[in-house]
Amino acid sequence: MQGSAQSGLNDAFGRTISYVRVSVTDRCNLRCTYCMSEDMQFLPKAQVLTLEELERLCAAFVRRGVRKLRLTGGEPLVRKGIMDLVRALSRHLDDGTLDELTLTTNGVRLREFSKGLAEAGVKRINVSLDSLDRLTFARIARSDCLPQVLDGIAAATDAGLKVKVNTVALKRDNAAEIPKLIEWAHARDMDITLIETMPLGAVDEDRTDQFLSLQAVRQELESFWTLNDSPERSGGPARYVRVAETGGRLGFITPLTHNFCDTCNRVRLTCTGTLFMCLGQDSAVDLREPLRASPEDDLLNAAIDRAMAAKPKAHDFLLPVRGAQPAVARHMSMTGGCQWPEHGKVGISGQVRRDGARGSGGSGLARRGADLVGPAGLAGRESAPADPGDGRHAHAPGAESRSGARPFARPR
Repeated sequence: MQGSAQSGLNDAFGRTISYVRVSVTDRCNLRCTYCMSEDMQFLPKAQVLTLEELERLCAAFVRRGVRKLRLTGGEPLVRKGIMDLVRALSRHLDDGTLDELTLTTNGVRLREFSKGLAEAGVKRINVSLDSLDRLTFARIARSDCLPQVLDGIAAATDAGLKVKVNTVALKRDNAAEIPKLIEWAHARDMDITLIETMPLGAVDEDRTDQFLSLQAVRQELESFWTLNDSPERSGGPARYVRVAETGGRLGFITPLTHNFCDTCNRVRLTCTGTLFMCLGQDSAVDLREPLRASPEDDLLNAAIDRAMAAKPKAHDFLLPVRGAQPAVARHMSMTGGCQWPEHGKVGISGQVRRDGARGSGGSGLARRGADLVGPAGLAGRESAPADPGDGRHAHAPGAESRSGARPFARPR
């Protein structure tokens, strides 16, 4: 299927693209409030690429010099046959053409897959975790899954996977808990990265109420901890510090208060074969059409080249203004993803669509697909924290508070 030899991937601003984030499904077994609305409508399966097509696309990027692949969703571990894709991609690790194969997960099904991921050559994973308090977690995720997530993290560690925790900083929900989350992660030899909320897709609340500047968070942390800037990088957008008192590494992803566009080395491929060159803009290139038009990769490589030429210098995120529309219409889970406007989409003809048409995948699907595993939301259940010492169940004092004079609680 390989076409003629192709050069590496460079955009118009001299940035080398060496990292592709690949969404394998738009579906998820959680409904995090900052990520999606509670009543999401997902793509019909007919619009989603097969695992074989995803593998072929990834292989094409590897041949063009991509050194890192990250599997995402939605939630990647709800995609049927996901381990077949992981094992197929691991051949690029074996022959040295790929440096890293990794994934980002919510951790709900991590116990089931940890051993297989490690055996396939995955060395490290990111796990999204926004609270150690069961009630707070359930409120954010709309699902009472904290015990499964913590158990999955423990299973991943037991399997030899290096775990990094990703935490979205939410003013009303988990701000008071941030120091406890950092201490908890560092005590278990895990890095943790804090992430500002991003204006992607319409959700059921005004993000202005939840936005927490990580510049302010850092200043508050420095009132009782010593944060030493670190030159370390993980291949993504996080800027890291070392916390002297905990000995661990803390990352900050700040798309609103301090963007990282000048060093952007990545693009994002959705489960429908749409390539987004920037998380914060809607312009995209369709790779599914050239992929299916020929068993050779000439058309596909030409479409990838057009995408590189169209990659913008920076995203369009602005600090939140109450009542403002999201910066882009697609939800965070679209890259991942759900309904999104197709304006700015480029087909194999090279013509840019700007008709504002929506994809046809928005109607008729149930809230939970048959291939999803995980409980539904919390229904009047009381918080049930367990012993934090075993790494599987934990409770952080003060996490239940949704308000307070200080951004978060000073560690005791």
